[in-house]
Amino acid sequence: MVKIGREITIVIVDEYGPQEMLKRLSHPYWFRLSAAYWVFDWHSSGVTTTLCGALKEGVRGIETDLGFFVAGGKGGTSRKTPSNYKPGR
Repeated sequence: MVKIGREITIVIVDEYGPQEMLKRLSHPYWFRLSAAYWVFDWHSSGVTTTLCGALKEGVRGIETDLGFFVAGGKGGTSRKTPSNYKPGR
C-alpha cells in the first residue's frame, strides 16, 4: 500500500501539482476508492488514519521535492507530528 500510494502521488503531483493531490484526497469518492485500492480497506473503520499513514510513509524523504507533505498518523505518532517535521530533510 505504501509503494502504490507513493507512485500514484508522484504521478499526480508531477502532472497536476500538489494542489490537485489535495483536491483529490478531499473528494469523498476519490478518497474511498483510494482506501479500497491502496489499503484494501472495504469498510470505513479507521480508513482515514490507515490511508494517510500509508501516504505519509510513501512520500517520506521526497516531501520537499514534491512540495507535498503529510502530517499526523495513528495513536502516539499523531501527537509527535510537530517534532517529526523537519523542513528540507
